[in-house]
Amino acid sequence: MGKRKFGDRKDARRIDMPGMNQIAIDLKPNRSVSDVYINQKMDLTNLYKYVSDKKAEGKEITMFHAFVTAIGKTIYNRPKLNYFVANRHMYEHNDVVVSFVAKIAFDDKSEEMMILIKIDPEDNIETISKKIKDKVDGIRNSKDVNKKGANSAIDFLAKFPNIIRVPLIGALKWADRHGVLPASLVEDNLYYSSIIVSNLGAIHCGAIFHNITDFGACSTLATMGEMKDEEVLMPNGKKEIRKICEFGINLDERIADGYYFAKSVKTIQYIFDNPELMEGRADEKIETGEVR
Repeated sequence: MGKRKFGDRKDARRIDMPGMNQIAIDLKPNRSVSDVYINQKMDLTNLYKYVSDKKAEGKEITMFHAFVTAIGKTIYNRPKLNYFVANRHMYEHNDVVVSFVAKIAFDDKSEEMMILIKIDPEDNIETISKKIKDKVDGIRNSKDVNKKGANSAIDFLAKFPNIIRVPLIGALKWADRHGVLPASLVEDNLYYSSIIVSNLGAIHCGAIFHNITDFGACSTLATMGEMKDEEVLMPNGKKEIRKICEFGINLDERIADGYYFAKSVKTIQYIFDNPELMEGRADEKIETGEVR
């Protein structure tokens, strides 16, 4: 990232904006009323075969690991997806971080933990898969889950009565808006990631649209539904049965325009179609051509 400049935050650098972007932020200063929705069916046929072949080789790679890897590569190729708006300024995250919520155990009463996966430029599907597996196994295989960061702070704050907790949360929201939230509340906080993802297909559910929040520094949230076999008309005019998955994506429209979002969706589909790209570095440049 280099040396910090005036206006930068500890977790992000300030981005200069065209006048139209600044006025758009002034007109709609809150993220929660600036989100747009993309409902997209993605073809996962090639990706499914790739993951199945890797499992046959003894590699512990899952479809979710592949999703996270593809999303990380897309963000490196489409850097505006790593932007966020705070206190009427635009920033770019210092790191690419994908977050999700994992249940400690598979039952209704089980607690949930926020998990953040930092994707470094040199990462690939195998290193990212290991990062995810190590973190998830760490909480599910431990008899005594050691909460830290935001996971621990949430439990602590929730114990206060309303008369104390409400103004305290108000002060924390002010600190969040100005980029001075205590480190203990930023660590392992999914609202401070580049994107929040949820694999609803794992519980045989369809994709949903989940609102983004004013708190934190996350501009994108994506859910993946259950993968199903569907008949698809191919470019050659023939019909084929393909592995199709519905994605529900919420984005802050102030960070980029519709053309940029459309090309970003095309990029992730291109990676799904060519999954061997995930074996290269996360920051590897991908050329997909123009949106048509």
